[in-house]
Amino acid sequence: MASDEPTQAPRRSSRISGQTTIEVSAPAKKSRKPSKAGTKRAAEEVDSDEKNKKAKANEDEPVKGDDGADVAPQTDGPIDIGDILPSIILKNEKGEEVDTGSIAVEKGVVLFLVPKADTPGCTTQACGFRDIWQEFTSLNYDVYGVSADAPTAQSKWQTKKQLPYPLISDPKRSLIGVLGAAEGNRTKRSHFVFEKGGKLVDKKMPVKPADSPRFALEFIKGLSQ
Repeated sequence: MASDEPTQAPRRSSRISGQTTIEVSAPAKKSRKPSKAGTKRAAEEVDSDEKNKKAKANEDEPVKGDDGADVAPQTDGPIDIGDILPSIILKNEKGEEVDTGSIAVEKGVVLFLVPKADTPGCTTQACGFRDIWQEFTSLNYDVYGVSADAPTAQSKWQTKKQLPYPLISDPKRSLIGVLGAAEGNRTKRSHFVFEKGGKLVDKKMPVKPADSPRFALEFIKGLSQ
């Protein structure tokens, strides 16, 4: 005969229910040390920044005169016909200082400007002045080549092409800018004729390499007619 008493659910063992639950924490992540390659790259970036700062400082360093005073480029625009050749201390191909304000005191001067020494067009222009250089000197005019190249580069070019006249190094384009021939980091091919005393009497800008020497000489010859 079936019993009418309700069936009780079986009891769970107190041993199991009383056990303490232990939480296992995830292992701590190890900090990654920077790799040697990363450290090297970071050092190179710092070194590169320092070099850029030094190069910028050198670019901004003013040109010094004989007395140690700063010689600043003209700030009120390029000179024009009738203006006087300004005094700026630069160096020639030998590394000697040249005061541009004194080169036209006793003689007339032709300054021809080239974008870069020992390149095809500039060599054509320079050799053109070389070939008729004696005609300029017979008319009491000196000839100077001007570029932004370093004196050492100009010296090699002068020796290679047997250029009989001095070359003026203007790395900051101070004189080139005053003459109105600076175009960003480039120099416009041109030439400028200053009579004795330093007054600008003629300029050609731009001018073709082969035409520059001939045009300058023809102008000077025309002054005596």
